[in-house]
Amino acid sequence: MIFPCILSGGVGSRLWPLSRKDRPKQFLPLFDGESLFQKTCKRVNTDGFAAPIVIGSNTHRFQMGEQLSDLGIAANAILLEPVGRNTAPPALIAAIIAEENDPDALVLLLPSDHLIRKEDVFLQKVHAAESTAREGSIVTFGITPTEPNTGYGYIKVAAGDAPVRAVEEFVEKPDYEKAEGFLQDGSYVWNAGIFLYAARTMIDAFQKHQPKLYQDVVAVMRTRHSDLDFTRLDQDAFAKLDNISIDYAIMEKADNVYCAPVAPEWDDLGSWSAIWTVLDKDDEGNTGLGDTRFLDSRNCLAYSQQSLVSVIGLEDVMVIATSDSVLVAHKDSAQDVKRVVEELKEEGRDEVDRHTRAYKPWGYTERISAGDRFAVQSMMIKPGKQLSLQSHLHRTEHWVVVSGTVEITIDGQKSLLTENQSAYVPLGARHTLHNPGKIPVRMIEIQSGTYLAEDDIQRHQDGT
Repeated sequence: MIFPCILSGGVGSRLWPLSRKDRPKQFLPLFDGESLFQKTCKRVNTDGFAAPIVIGSNTHRFQMGEQLSDLGIAANAILLEPVGRNTAPPALIAAIIAEENDPDALVLLLPSDHLIRKEDVFLQKVHAAESTAREGSIVTFGITPTEPNTGYGYIKVAAGDAPVRAVEEFVEKPDYEKAEGFLQDGSYVWNAGIFLYAARTMIDAFQKHQPKLYQDVVAVMRTRHSDLDFTRLDQDAFAKLDNISIDYAIMEKADNVYCAPVAPEWDDLGSWSAIWTVLDKDDEGNTGLGDTRFLDSRNCLAYSQQSLVSVIGLEDVMVIATSDSVLVAHKDSAQDVKRVVEELKEEGRDEVDRHTRAYKPWGYTERISAGDRFAVQSMMIKPGKQLSLQSHLHRTEHWVVVSGTVEITIDGQKSLLTENQSAYVPLGARHTLHNPGKIPVRMIEIQSGTYLAEDDIQRHQDGT
């Protein structure tokens, strides 16, 4: 059995302002209403594959759980990383979990933020590489290059026509001249960071090439404990793990690494110009997502989260408008978006990390407006879900129900509110909300007080 391990720890800063720390590119529903994370999960939700092992950031736990639930896919495990530690620790963690389930297990290590348009071609190559992996080799999947791209690492593979061939060299991201030479040479492929290996093979590789990291990961795995649908690890122990990629830790040291070249129309979608490339276009080469219009424009990309965006008389321009930020850039400058993000980080701007919408285990909140002593947000509570019993020291709250029926509890007094009804929560009152119905509850919350930050919440144990 192949155990897919889906890695979901990236940020995707070049897709700012839509991709942010609290909701990075893999969770954005840009492709027929689905996210890259969902497409990756669906790709391996087929015969020959076990339930996925998902390893991702603690920050994104509810998004991972919700997007899996929307697909009707139950994970083998959703393991939460307290901090990012690159790809080597997750590769070993996946091997440990898979071997616990099946001593003969194979692991397919997959980034969650890649688009593969010819999924059948990719899966055929995975199954063709199974025998090589079962014989004790680590197989990496190299993408047949279509251009001299300087944004990817390269792999040099042995000559021949075999579907799986020995790796001769891993090469760092080259300059353009070297990349052109690789393309003409024909023996180089892009390093996609996708691997197939027997669980025991990877464990043995870590014991041989990274013995300290192996012992540290094993120690961290002893701290595993369940929290709802998630698996947590001790934060302090995990933070001490080496921050190292699987390429540096194992692939460049091992002598049993093979490559399966494949051309599945792959893209890691690392920029807005890459997004434009893969989306459908009109006769003038324009792509619009959301409420967008084009006039006398060519080869442009426009995205609107809320308001109408009109692009007039422009060429090769990207306009990305969210509820709190707007990006306008030439497609040739798509890689420079990361520089803007770095500058915003230095300024301490919230727009780098946080969306106006914040996902919760019970639904989400979305900021509408805020001032010195007030904040207004919308709320969505899923059917059957309930907020924790809580109180605030510095703010009062007004609730107005927009749709659905919600059960409110304020200092032990329960009541039902329906559309257009409201309630007031005094300072210090213990309160909670519960959706007892079968449709989502949508509400407006108005906060007022001297301090409105999220950490003004005291949770009480008799809540859920």
